[in-house]
Amino acid sequence: MSLDKIKIFNGNSNISLSEEIIHKIKIPKGKAIVTKFSDNESQVEIMENVRGCDVFIIQSTCPPSPAEALMELLIMVDALKRSSASRITAVIPYFGYARQDRRSRLTRVPITAKLVVKMIEAAGIDRILTVDLHADQIQGFFNIPIDNIYAQPVLIKDILSKNYKDIVVVSPDVGGVVRARAVAKKLNVNLAIIDKRRPEPNKIKIMNVIGDVENCTCILIDDIVDTANTLCQAADVLKQKGATKVISYVTHAVISGNSVESINNSKLDELITTNTIPLSKQASNCNKIKQLSIAPTLAEVIKRISEEKSISEIFTSN
Repeated sequence: MSLDKIKIFNGNSNISLSEEIIHKIKIPKGKAIVTKFSDNESQVEIMENVRGCDVFIIQSTCPPSPAEALMELLIMVDALKRSSASRITAVIPYFGYARQDRRSRLTRVPITAKLVVKMIEAAGIDRILTVDLHADQIQGFFNIPIDNIYAQPVLIKDILSKNYKDIVVVSPDVGGVVRARAVAKKLNVNLAIIDKRRPEPNKIKIMNVIGDVENCTCILIDDIVDTANTLCQAADVLKQKGATKVISYVTHAVISGNSVESINNSKLDELITTNTIPLSKQASNCNKIKQLSIAPTLAEVIKRISEEKSISEIFTSN
C-alpha cells in the first residue's frame, strides 16, 4: 500500500515513542483529538479522512493508568471503524495485563489477558503488533493476526557496544531461561540461572546461583521490571558470588512503587531498558537507569506490515 494510504494515530500513553516512530516512517501524524470530557470519560474525534486507509494506532496499555490507556485505544478503534478505515492495526509496544494469563489452582481469579483480547477483538481491531509479549501462549488467545516482535537485537547491540569483559548471561529465574539462553547464544557466552522461591506475591527469596559468575560481568536478562525486587536481590547474590559487575537488560520498565529507590540502594550497577513504556520523572533522574529506543524497529515493522512483506527477515537476517 502506498504511503498516502497509511495513517498513524496515537493515544496518550506513550506520545514520545509514537512521534519517534512517525518521524522514522516520514509521514504526517494522523489528526485526532484524544482527550477527556469534564467527567474524565475519554473523548476521541478523528479529524481527517481515513476511508479505505491502512490505519495504525500506537498505544501502550501501561502505567500510570493501564485501564485508561486500554479504553482510549478501544474508543479510537471504534471511531476509525465508523470512519470506514480499511484495516486497523493496534501497535501495543507494552501489552498490559499479560501477566494475568492463567488461573493458579484453588484461586478464584480472572484470566484478564484473555478478557483484554476479547475486548480488543470486539472493538474491531484487525491486527496486533506488540513487543516481547510476557507469555508467548497469549498469542493463542487471539483469533486475529498478531506479530510479537523482539527487543533482543536492540539490547544485544548495546551489550556489544559496551565491550564488557568476561560476560555471563544470567536468567533471574527458571522461567526466563529460554530468553536468557537465546541472548547467551548470540553473544557466545556462558549462561547462569538464579533459583528463587516466591513465598508470597511481590516477595522474593533468592536461594542459589546455578553456574560460575566469579570475576565476571553478569548480564541479567528479563522482559519486565516492576517492583525490581527480583533484579535487586539477584544483583546482591551475584555480587556475593564474586561477580565484578551486574547489569540488567529488560524490555519493559513498568517500575512501580518504590522500585527506583530499591534500584538506587541495590548492588545493581545499571538497568538498561527500552522505551515501550515512558519512564517516570523519578526513573528518568536515576543515574542507574538508561533507556534505548525501540522506535526504529517498530517503524520498519509497520512499513513491512503495510507493504505485506516478511517481518521475520528483520530478526533472522543476522
